[in-house]
Amino acid sequence: MKHLIYFVMSALLLTVAGCTPKEPEINTLTKKEIAEGWELLFDGKSLSNWKTFNGGEVTGWKIVDGILHNSGVGADHGGDIITKKEFQNFELYVEWKIAAESNSGIFYHCQEGVVNAIYESAPEYQLIDDKGWPTKLKDSQYSGSNYDMNAPVNAEVVPIDEWNKTRILVDGPHVEHWLNGKKVVEYELWSDDWKARKEESKWRDKPYYGMSKSGHIGLQDHGGLTMFRNMKIREIK
Repeated sequence: MKHLIYFVMSALLLTVAGCTPKEPEINTLTKKEIAEGWELLFDGKSLSNWKTFNGGEVTGWKIVDGILHNSGVGADHGGDIITKKEFQNFELYVEWKIAAESNSGIFYHCQEGVVNAIYESAPEYQLIDDKGWPTKLKDSQYSGSNYDMNAPVNAEVVPIDEWNKTRILVDGPHVEHWLNGKKVVEYELWSDDWKARKEESKWRDKPYYGMSKSGHIGLQDHGGLTMFRNMKIREIK
């Protein structure tokens, strides 16, 4: 009888173990995504699709178990990076996780050669430790915002040890920021409202800010640690 009970319990344990959900493979595309025109910006193994903003080969950034880590601060600070390829209209998907009191961002339509800093030309989707940031933030500085231009509405970050899901849609002048399944920002580039917001922001004396209709995707190496994975993009024809 004891042997029978042991056998049944062992079988049950094996069944339960077999039913445990398998972690989805990261930095890959499904057949459906490939058919829809998605392409990976990061394969979890190399940074062959990326370069340093206004520079060459990426330095300081690290790949750890398929996750891209920015360099943060210190002697190995690498600076902001951009895709080698430029994009005009697109849907971008990125998963990110940020360390306590850290700050980063995702840029689009970045232009090299005309500005010294990436944010002087490119709008920024803000990434920050919303709940643990040591100083008071403006509404337009929380995660998901169009930094210093549009505050996010009903944005909710996940706990700091979990992955946030970001989607950025750019279709002509129309831009949408999504955070964890919610649309949190929507605006029209070069509209009267956009021009008024720019005049009241830190970009009012930056003539190249937000003016390009195409450019590179960028990741900020600003302060503290931010991690990225599952970065993919689909061009809108």
